[in-house]
Amino acid sequence: MKIAFIGGGNMGEAILAAVLQKGLAKSSDICISDISPERREYLKEEYKVDVTGSNRDAVIGSDIVVLAVKPQNIMGIYNELNGSLEPEQLVLSIVAGVKITSICRELGHHRVVRVMPNTPAQVGLGMSGWTATGEVIEEQREWTRAILGAMGREIYFDDEKYLDMVTAVSASGPAYFFLFAEYLAEAAVDIGLSLGEAEELVAQTMLGAANLLEKSGETPAELRRKVTSKGGTTERALQVFQEGKLADLVREAVRAAHQRAKELGN
Repeated sequence: MKIAFIGGGNMGEAILAAVLQKGLAKSSDICISDISPERREYLKEEYKVDVTGSNRDAVIGSDIVVLAVKPQNIMGIYNELNGSLEPEQLVLSIVAGVKITSICRELGHHRVVRVMPNTPAQVGLGMSGWTATGEVIEEQREWTRAILGAMGREIYFDDEKYLDMVTAVSASGPAYFFLFAEYLAEAAVDIGLSLGEAEELVAQTMLGAANLLEKSGETPAELRRKVTSKGGTTERALQVFQEGKLADLVREAVRAAHQRAKELGN
């Protein structure tokens, strides 16, 4: 397949790297358009792909056009690409908050997939939620599954409203995880560990816990109960979380993120 990338940011680069690593496309079949000459030169040298400063030139002859720009820059992309796309080309958007109806209207194009990825895609462990217009054919859906699967895992939703929920859970989720890791390391320093020791302990503990959750086949609640001995240290710590209403805070945070995702949509 031939792929054009409109924008060469971190998430676009994550898709690019995954596509090449999994052999879904050859370097010679990929063209990247980016406003920055320095960024274009880096991507050309790093991945041996074609680069250009023209979005119109980038999409010529491509099977898939990946929109990977910041939301505030999308109107300029619309203006440049409207009338430049062939009806059979697939537009795959990872632009946060931009609805399919807006993309279709502004581009005058109807084969559109919208994806909400997350940052672990940069290390091949991403989680992406996606949806598609009815005009997207099965072959193009398979292309989408292959590309997103190359970055980690993917879930298809038949209603775009669920992508706001995906945003609140998996797209924003890594930040929740990082914040807890940050606080746990700070707490470890408070009781006497060095910062380096604390960060190593926290990182490996969280990595191990995540792998155990994935591979054990057990629910988080089941695994929590197994590590919590009656009258032990873990039980005492969990009591503090419960008394502090951690569950309520998490629900409130996710609801706030979901509401903001709906507000940002256009």
